[in-house]
Amino acid sequence: MLKRIFPFLEWFRGYSIEAFRIDAVAGLTVALVLIPQSMAYAQLAGLPPYYGLYASFLPPIVAALFGSSRQLATGPVAVVSLMTSASLEPLATAGSEGYIAYAVVLALTVGVFQFGLGLLRLGLVVNFLSHPVVNGFTNAAALIIASSQLSKLFGVYVDKAEHHYETIVRVLEAAAHYTHWPTLLMGALAFGIMYGLRRISPKIPNVLVAVAVTIGLSWATGFEHNLTVDISAIRSAAAVERIHEFNQATVRIPELGQERAALNQALEDAKARNDVFAAIDAEHDLAVVGTKIERLHHEAHLLRSAIREFLFAKRQGSGESPVFVPFSEDDPSAAEDGRKWRIKVGNTPLSTERLLMIGGGAVVGEIPQGLPTLSVPPINMKVFLQLFPYAVIISLLGFMEAISIAKAMAAKTGQRLDPNQELIGQGLGNMLGAVGKSYPTSGSFSRSAVNLQAGAHTGLSSVFTSLAVVIVLMFFTPLLYHLPQAVLAAVIMMAVIGLVNVTGFIHAWRAQWYDGAISIITFFATLAFAPHLDKGIMIGVVLSLLVFLYKSMRPTVASLSRHKDDAFRISFMHQLDECRYVDLIRFDGPLFFANASYLEDKINERLMNKTNLRHIIIAANGINDMDASGEEALSLVVDRVRSAGVDISFSGVNEAVMKVMHRTYLLEKIGEDHMYPTMEQAVCAVHDRAHIQAGEAACPLTTVCRIAYGDED
Repeated sequence: MLKRIFPFLEWFRGYSIEAFRIDAVAGLTVALVLIPQSMAYAQLAGLPPYYGLYASFLPPIVAALFGSSRQLATGPVAVVSLMTSASLEPLATAGSEGYIAYAVVLALTVGVFQFGLGLLRLGLVVNFLSHPVVNGFTNAAALIIASSQLSKLFGVYVDKAEHHYETIVRVLEAAAHYTHWPTLLMGALAFGIMYGLRRISPKIPNVLVAVAVTIGLSWATGFEHNLTVDISAIRSAAAVERIHEFNQATVRIPELGQERAALNQALEDAKARNDVFAAIDAEHDLAVVGTKIERLHHEAHLLRSAIREFLFAKRQGSGESPVFVPFSEDDPSAAEDGRKWRIKVGNTPLSTERLLMIGGGAVVGEIPQGLPTLSVPPINMKVFLQLFPYAVIISLLGFMEAISIAKAMAAKTGQRLDPNQELIGQGLGNMLGAVGKSYPTSGSFSRSAVNLQAGAHTGLSSVFTSLAVVIVLMFFTPLLYHLPQAVLAAVIMMAVIGLVNVTGFIHAWRAQWYDGAISIITFFATLAFAPHLDKGIMIGVVLSLLVFLYKSMRPTVASLSRHKDDAFRISFMHQLDECRYVDLIRFDGPLFFANASYLEDKINERLMNKTNLRHIIIAANGINDMDASGEEALSLVVDRVRSAGVDISFSGVNEAVMKVMHRTYLLEKIGEDHMYPTMEQAVCAVHDRAHIQAGEAACPLTTVCRIAYGDED
C-alpha cells in the first residue's frame, strides 16, 4: 500500500552508488536544456521568462516522485504553453498581473482535473483524442508556434489580431517597414549553433551553448540600447500628437472597465431580485459600455501601430540631453550613432516624462533573484469554472503527450507503466506547481530523450534537475539579463521542428481514408481558428465521434462464400459465387439500439432479392455484445424470415450474447438445434436439406463438409 501511495519507494530496491551518480549526471544534463527552454516557453505562454524557471522548480520533482515513469522529464512544453496563451488571452492582457494570476489558477485547475482522473482510474478518457486528431492539431500547433516567434526574430512589435494569420500579416508588414538586423543576425547565429552542434555531436547541449555564446556577444556589443527621455526630446509634432491621443484612449479604457464591472454586479443583483426591467436596463448599459471599450481598443491599436512606425535618429541637443528627430533613409549619416530609434509602446499610457526609446535589440532583462513565494492561489469558483473547459483540453493534450513519451521509453527500458498513476503524478505536479507560481506543465519529448540517453535509472534525475533550477534562481539569474529575445525565439522554433510530422497524414490516410480526412480537417481548422485552438480540437473530436457513430450504426453486413484458400470470405469483395439456397451472413459489431434496425433492413433486402433462398446462417462471431433493442430486432428477424418460408440458424455465438438469448428466451424461439459452434458445422447441417429438389448445377459450398471432416464424410 505504501508503494502505491508513494511509488518512488520502489526506486531504491537494489539501488547503488553508481546508479546515483548516473542519475545525478542525467539530471544536470536535462537541466542544461531545461533552463533556456523553459524561459522560451514561458514567453510563448505570454508570461515573463522567469516564470518558465518557476514552472521548472516543483513540477519536475513532484511528477517524478508520484508518477510511474522513471525517465519522463516534466516541465514547460511548447504545445501546452501555446494552449495556455490561447486560453488566457481573451481574459487578460499577456504579461499583466491579472494574466499571471489566471495562469497560476489554470495550472491548479489542470492539476485538479488530472489528479481526479487518475484517482478515479479514468485515464482511458484520453482516448477521445484520436491519433488523427492529435496529429492534425500538433502539426498545426507547430506552425503556429514557429510563426508566432517571427516578431521577436525580426525585432518588430505588433498587436495581436483576432486570427493568428492576420497577426502574421501584420508582422510581415512591420518587418518590411523595419527589421532590426542585429536582432535577426543574433537569432540566425543561435540557429546555426544549435543546428551545427546537433549534427556534429548530439551529446553537446547545443541550446546551452547557443544561449551562452549569444549572452556573451550581447553583453560585449551592447545589444540592448535603451534611453529614457522626456517627450520634449521628440522633435516630431506628429509623433507627439499620436502619443497624447494614445494616452487619452488608454486612460479611458480602465475607467470604462470599472463601469462595466459595476454594471455586471448590478445585472446580477437585478436577476437575484427577479427585477426584469432593471436587468434589461443593465444589459442595455452593458452593451453600450462594451461597444465604447471595443471602439477605444481599436483606436488604441491604430495609434500604437502609428507610434511604432516612427523611426528616429539621435542627435545631441543644446544641453546635455539628446534629441530625437525623424530618421531619413536618404541621409542615414544624420544619425550620430548610426542607430534607428523607436518609442516603446505597450497597452498602458506612455509616461511623457519617461518615454522609453529603443535603439537596440530586446533582451530578457532583469530576473527576480530567489525562489518564488510559496502560496496557494486564491480560489474563485467563478474563475475556476471559467477556466475549466480550457483546463480539460490542456489536461488531455498534455497527458496524451506525456503518456506517449513514457510508453515509448518504457518499450526500451522494459519498465511497467501505469497511465492512471502517471495522471496522478502529472496532476500533483501541476497542483503543487501552482503553489510555486507555475503555469501548466507536461512531459517533454526532447528532455525525456536526453534523460534516457544520459542513462537515468530513476526519477531521482528529475530531483537533480529541479535542484539545478533552484541554484540558478538563487545565484545565477543576473547572468541571464543580456539573453536576446531572438535567441529564445530560435530555441522555440528549433524545438517545434520535431512536432512536424507530415508522414502522419499519409499514414492515417492509408489506414482509413476518413482518418486521413479528419487529420487534414483538424490541421486546417486549427490554423484557421488560431489563436482559438480549442475550436480546431473540438472539430476533430466531433468528426471522430461522428465517424464512430456512423460506423456503429452501419456495421458490415456481408454475404460470405467459400474462397479458394478454403476460408469463408466476403463474396462481393473477392468476386465469389454464392449459393442460391443458403446465404451465409456475417454481422461485424455489437448489436444494439443504434444498428438493430439496420440488420433487419439488410436481411429483408436478401429475402426480396434472393427468391430461391431456403436457409440463412448468421455468422455471429463478430457480435460481441447485444442489448435489449438488439435482442428484440433479432427476434423480429427470426419471425420475419420463418414467416417467409425460409429457415434461419446461428453459428459462433459468444458467451455474452448467448446469456442474453437465455435470459430473454430467444434461444427457445430459435431452437438449440439451430445453434452451431462453427460456420462449417452449420453449413454441413443445413446444406443437404436446403438443396432438396434444387436445380443448382455447382454449389460453391459443396466442398465445405469434405474439407472440414475428411473425404469419408
